[in-house]
Amino acid sequence: MIVGSQKPFQEIVLSLSEYQKVLVMGCGTCVTVCLTGGDKEARRLASALAQEFSQKENPPAFEVNTIERQCERDWIVNFLEIPDGVDAILSLACGAGVQTLAAVFEDLPVIPALNTTFLGALDRPGEWNEKCLGCGDCILTHTGGICPVARCAKRLFNGPCGGTLNGKCEISAVIGREVDCAWQLIIERLARLDKLDEYHKIRQPKDWTAETSTGPRTLVHTS
Repeated sequence: MIVGSQKPFQEIVLSLSEYQKVLVMGCGTCVTVCLTGGDKEARRLASALAQEFSQKENPPAFEVNTIERQCERDWIVNFLEIPDGVDAILSLACGAGVQTLAAVFEDLPVIPALNTTFLGALDRPGEWNEKCLGCGDCILTHTGGICPVARCAKRLFNGPCGGTLNGKCEISAVIGREVDCAWQLIIERLARLDKLDEYHKIRQPKDWTAETSTGPRTLVHTS
């Protein structure tokens, strides 16, 4: 899923300073699951903003709404009505949702309340970890289902670097928490699957044109 985190509260406050009626929009999918952008978070943020502005002259009013997916134009067009007087939308969606809202409501400012952080998985209750960078050329078949693009700090394709120690990445000491060496995980997984021959194959430099070097990517189904 797409994982997001709320922007610093004062950054959001500053971004709303010129508006008089703001629609705080939750999104009902990914950011709801990761507890940063669903209906509950939208209402909590709207309440905090109302409190923050309450002591100021002509404070803005806040309304709250949540739709299932802000990243789908049809959902927005068919299920979202903008209340009278709204002069800005504060979106608690990922960047795709913010941009889709902006494309539908061309005359309204759409302000992000979240930073889109990564494609991740819920490994333990309350803990999401990055697993995919959307590089457009998946190599998980050859790496035991563990991605060195997203999970190796150096994006190496032919085994660990010299900095790995006791199965941990050298960045662990820098960032103050232990990070598994992706290649240690890959080797252990390939051994478990009796596929260590994949590890011994030399991988050629990756073709990064499938990422974003050729511009925004598009997926079209014709049938």
